[in-house]
Amino acid sequence: MAQIAAVVSGARAAYNQGKTRSVEFRIQQLKALERMITEKKEEFVLALKKDLHKNPFAVEIYEMSGILSEISLAINKLPVWAAPEHVPKSMMTLMDTVYIHREPLGVVLIIGAWNYPLATVVQPLVGAIAAGNAAILKPSEVSVNTAQLLGEILPQYLDKDLYPIINGGPTVATEVLKSPFDHILYTGGTNVGRIVMEAAAKNLTPVTLELGGKSPCYVDKDCDLDVACRRIAWGRYTNSGQTCIAPDYILCDKSVQDELVKKISTTIVEFYGADPQKSPDYGRIVNQRHFKRLMSLLEGAKVAYGGQNNEEDLYIAPTIVTDVDPNSKIMQEEIFGPLLPIVTVTSADEAIGFINKRDKPLALYIFSRDKKLTKKMIAETSSGGVTVNDCMIHYTVDTLPFGGVGKSGFGAYHGKFSFETFTHRRACVLKSLAFEKMNSIRYAPATDAKQKRTLWLMSKRGGCVTM
Repeated sequence: MAQIAAVVSGARAAYNQGKTRSVEFRIQQLKALERMITEKKEEFVLALKKDLHKNPFAVEIYEMSGILSEISLAINKLPVWAAPEHVPKSMMTLMDTVYIHREPLGVVLIIGAWNYPLATVVQPLVGAIAAGNAAILKPSEVSVNTAQLLGEILPQYLDKDLYPIINGGPTVATEVLKSPFDHILYTGGTNVGRIVMEAAAKNLTPVTLELGGKSPCYVDKDCDLDVACRRIAWGRYTNSGQTCIAPDYILCDKSVQDELVKKISTTIVEFYGADPQKSPDYGRIVNQRHFKRLMSLLEGAKVAYGGQNNEEDLYIAPTIVTDVDPNSKIMQEEIFGPLLPIVTVTSADEAIGFINKRDKPLALYIFSRDKKLTKKMIAETSSGGVTVNDCMIHYTVDTLPFGGVGKSGFGAYHGKFSFETFTHRRACVLKSLAFEKMNSIRYAPATDAKQKRTLWLMSKRGGCVTM
């Protein structure tokens, strides 16, 4: 374990040399990262096929495209993002230079997840590099092939001292967390999130936790059910349901439950054929532990569609469960698999109450033609993000922050928000040694005239943003 401490101290020593302060160096590293993704595409496709049965389309669209988009954005915008931001002055500072200086936090730790093992490591890394940090990367050991590949090829492209990878299981992760960092970004489950936060607290390290939870999907009975069911099926069954922002359950009026089952099941056949196990587009459960966990959630449930499984192949068919009791096992934890429960409610107000009685989710989905209803649901609930009449699309918009709230996480990244997450915004006031007579009103001895003049000045805003 001394080797882990040496890697972290080596990264800090490399950071302290100051070369990441240069915007040019950061851009050079981002371009190298871009080359890695494009040049090693086939290797990543093979690794992700072994880990999660992902096909080339899934790898390119759901893993690589977001990374490449963020790299391109960072390269183009970094000179602007990193420049001093001059802000309005107060009357007390009208003659001074007042600005926000953005500086790197230092050495950060990025802990990735197994469900999108490339994106959840490299996408935050883009922000860390852009902001000028050194970054220790800890991929998930569950997706072992992708983790090993990253460990082999990343040092071939990036500065190996500033951006080392540490691979290993929970014991290794525990040891890594003992080291002091300037920020930790963790993507994964709530239980491990608590462990990360507890370890970070010992060093007063700030954290960004990208967790999950049970993201509800409300379907209004007057919406276009054909379109809704296609989009819900896509969101639920992509990556075999192993997506943190997948719709976890449906809330709908009982009168449309059967129609939803019929239309979603028709869509499943359209997407994956009559036997999804034979489809190259349908994924697999990551390991036996998660397979058994998912199968246990179906105990006592009313399976309206699907349910077929093969433990040896780690295959669970796209499954729909109806007439779900809100207190049943399947409603007590994030499913993170291809199971879709339907809970019936009598109204949108009941759906809002149902959502608000539970932990705040990472995402909320609303399918409705009624704009007043959608605004009401957004206003009266809380979630990390919201998408109306679709699923998961808010994740793809790099001008929106991606993150949770409450037990679904806190902090955010994507686009400029990634840069800001790994940046310290330093308040700067540069004064002249001249004009001392103007400053004398704040010095002792205090007088009524000085007090009135000072309070008057402090109550006014200059509004000037000159350099």
